[in-house]
Amino acid sequence: MEGSSGKTSGLAHPGRRVPGDGKVHRFSASHSVLLFAFAFAVMADPVSSVAYAIEAALRALGGDLALLMVTMTLVVAIICLIIVNYQRLVARYPMGGDAAAAAGEAFGEGWAFLPIGALIVDFVLTIAISVSAGTSAIIDYAPELSGWRIPLAVGLILLVASITWFGNLGRAVFAVLTVVFIVFAVLVIIGAFTTPVNTADTVAQAPHAPALSVALAFPVAMALATGVEAPSSAIAQLGQLDDHGRRQFGRITLWLTLGIVGGLTIGLTAATVHLGGHIPDTGSTLIADIAKASVPTPVYGLFQGATALLLLSAASSSFQAGPGLLKALARRTDGAGHELGILPRPLGRTNSHYTPYSGVVVFAIMAVAVTITGGAQDQRLVLYYAVAVFISFLMGLLAMARFSHQDAETGWLVVNMFGAAVVGFTLVVNLARGRPLVSLAASLLLAAALYITWVRQGRPRGIAHAASDAHQVQSEPSHQDHTQVEVRQASPKIPPATLDTPSTSAQVAPPERRHARRDQHTRDEK
Repeated sequence: MEGSSGKTSGLAHPGRRVPGDGKVHRFSASHSVLLFAFAFAVMADPVSSVAYAIEAALRALGGDLALLMVTMTLVVAIICLIIVNYQRLVARYPMGGDAAAAAGEAFGEGWAFLPIGALIVDFVLTIAISVSAGTSAIIDYAPELSGWRIPLAVGLILLVASITWFGNLGRAVFAVLTVVFIVFAVLVIIGAFTTPVNTADTVAQAPHAPALSVALAFPVAMALATGVEAPSSAIAQLGQLDDHGRRQFGRITLWLTLGIVGGLTIGLTAATVHLGGHIPDTGSTLIADIAKASVPTPVYGLFQGATALLLLSAASSSFQAGPGLLKALARRTDGAGHELGILPRPLGRTNSHYTPYSGVVVFAIMAVAVTITGGAQDQRLVLYYAVAVFISFLMGLLAMARFSHQDAETGWLVVNMFGAAVVGFTLVVNLARGRPLVSLAASLLLAAALYITWVRQGRPRGIAHAASDAHQVQSEPSHQDHTQVEVRQASPKIPPATLDTPSTSAQVAPPERRHARRDQHTRDEK
């Protein structure tokens, strides 16, 4: 319940000045509406991963249903461990922070390029896999399109990129699409357990001993973890709230994501086991087969439509975040005349909708190349997934462990180190499969290239916060004078109707002031 002040509730009341903030916050929507819009929009990416992660695990298990539930339960448990640790990241960086910010502070700014390079690779793969999975959902419903898989996928990438060109137009549908998919997924789960079981099928066996099979399969299914960390940096969007409110929203969203993604995963896995599911034939998907067997044809069609739209929304999310990151890294001049950034200036220029159009083109080209190389097959591309994001997880957890050690918080140090050990083990096992080494190499090469560029540019400060600043960076429309800088909320993961009107009071603080505020917020939190 809201208290008498913005500090108590975390919500800045209309016309009320928050102590110590120095600006008047205005917010006309209710607290619950903002939370709904923020939480369900941010979790669109991990929720959409349910569409292909369970099938990826079943394929890695050779169709062995007896081991599927164990594998997916392990995946959800690891996601839970990651979220527990990221609660601390939200508490430390109420202005928005991620693994890059934490690594830069803990080990030196140069180390931030490792998670930044991994993020770029992750964004490209998310676009390619999400669009390919959306294409699979469409083809399953309309098999006559199977011969047009690659052109259809490329067309969808260009369509999503074109929509992204118009900035936040239509972004409010993110939360709604997530909820619609959840509702239909629940209907499929309920329908599955009211459907007679077919016991006539031959039982598939895993290719290895049970323990080894699970160990080799669960890293593939860790694609489910992509995006679960998003609230830690996305809270930078919430200019309506004070620091306490952003922490609260970030934590609630993390736990909601775990509850919904974990619940859907376990529910659909149980439905698959109950119905005696098997590795789907070419042109179909596992959850489509489960839906066909569980619900009437009209509901199945709506479920496929909701799945495809949610997957395209996840791709759109990366089409916003990726170019936003490049924009935050682009060279620019601040109000004091200081040169910031390291990448070419054109990557920081925006159109009339405040979209960094050069970055959109760059990510579209990379995503098309990856999609064509993978034949627009999501189950082929997913084998290269969940590597880049785990590099980011590992750096974030190691940084948090260092902070816990410095603050003499033994309990959290144990939690952080255990989390880092589990994430590191997952990463090593995944890389042992061979193909994910390509993603690792791409992440390291990008990180190295960015680091070298940073050194040659004189090591400008603030790089570690580029990923979180991508949610709230200065926009410089190409048709305006570049001396008139206007701040826009650049993140794709919250509907524009819930955001304050951008103003110069929302500008990103310089690194020195931001670090001082973060230290004060950390002391206040304790």
